[in-house]
Amino acid sequence: MAGAARGTAGDAPRPPSALPRLLAAPVKGVRRVARPATASSPEFDLAYVRRDPQTRDSGSPIVMIPGGPGLGSVLPYRRFRRDAAARGLDVIMMEHRGIGLSRADRAGRSLPLSAMRLVDVIDDLAAVLDREGIERAIIAGSSYGSYVAAGFGVRHPDRVAGMLLDSTLQSAADREVERALIRRLFVDADTRIAAAVQELLHDGEDPRILLGVVRAAYELGGEELLEPLLRQRLHDAHGGGRRSRAGHSHSPVWGALETYVDRAESEAHVPGYYEFDLVGEIAFRELGFGPDPDGEALDPSLSYAPVADRFPAFAGEPFDLPAAATGFDWPLVLLTGSRDLRTPAAIARRLARTVPDAVLVEIENGHSALESHPLALLHALGRLSRGEQHRLPAESGLLNALPRRGLVAGLPRLLRTGTRWEAALRS
Repeated sequence: MAGAARGTAGDAPRPPSALPRLLAAPVKGVRRVARPATASSPEFDLAYVRRDPQTRDSGSPIVMIPGGPGLGSVLPYRRFRRDAAARGLDVIMMEHRGIGLSRADRAGRSLPLSAMRLVDVIDDLAAVLDREGIERAIIAGSSYGSYVAAGFGVRHPDRVAGMLLDSTLQSAADREVERALIRRLFVDADTRIAAAVQELLHDGEDPRILLGVVRAAYELGGEELLEPLLRQRLHDAHGGGRRSRAGHSHSPVWGALETYVDRAESEAHVPGYYEFDLVGEIAFRELGFGPDPDGEALDPSLSYAPVADRFPAFAGEPFDLPAAATGFDWPLVLLTGSRDLRTPAAIARRLARTVPDAVLVEIENGHSALESHPLALLHALGRLSRGEQHRLPAESGLLNALPRRGLVAGLPRLLRTGTRWEAALRS
């Protein structure tokens, strides 16, 4: 796991930015609830957003928790909330402490790292429900948010009317499931894709970046997108194309994915949208994001290695979710993508076997329907809110056919266009 050493002064958390507040000014339904000072945190105002639906659905209010940790709620998901309101869904999204509108204390200073604890994040959600006068709600979370949602079920079970987990994260130990799937597909398989990956590794490609690009391309567009990218990379590596001084390929598509991977897991910071510098404390200390390499090819534990020295060592998870979930006595929907390499479908399938009232819904998608197929997620939430969740497994074809929207939904089309353009130039 990551060492306990902290970063240098240059790695200190950034001061709060005024940008999120300016951008959020026209956003409908932004509200705040005061969070009291504790031994680990100063008093601060927690932001959340609740947009009134256009026509009231008969179901319970829905709390939607995005992934990360690091993703904001107020700014990135305006269209998601608008689409939810159009469907009669009463959606609440909390701005995670340490991010955007919930980043600063009453004196305008960034919250301390000591305030970054999962149980406090979960109790923030309960405070939002109290502020809104909601006794019970549907608790939904995507990726990291699914861990928060399930943790809410452990800590506040009497307030859960139902639950939806999108791209289920259950335990730091599930990294072994992730490793096994990645290596089965891209190292051990008797396929052109695996052969290309092995050849690139032999040629000295950075394993961390290679994994990140392979994972992103596969989750976004499957083999149809990934195989041409690998062929182009091999073409460049064997002298068919020039490289930049930094050693990066002149392939715009590969270069774009490489830059995205290298920054997204290191120093990316977009105020109000993605801020990892504070909440990374949770990722490393409580969820085991630090490197724990096994020495084999394409190890996903190295993904966050560039920032490991800025955060503490893994101290243990706050909950034993696989054990606790056996006591969940509310309706549970597990939404999983067939190409999800970060939280593989095997995790959701395992959970579905242990929860009494669980419905497993598998769709053609990568990681996080909230980011890449939100209309499918909204359809599932609508079914759950009306008590119709058992119809969902038979509707997987309908979910796959819904238009693709979301923060990354347009990327596959752009990347495929780029790979075809590059192929045409080579021919």
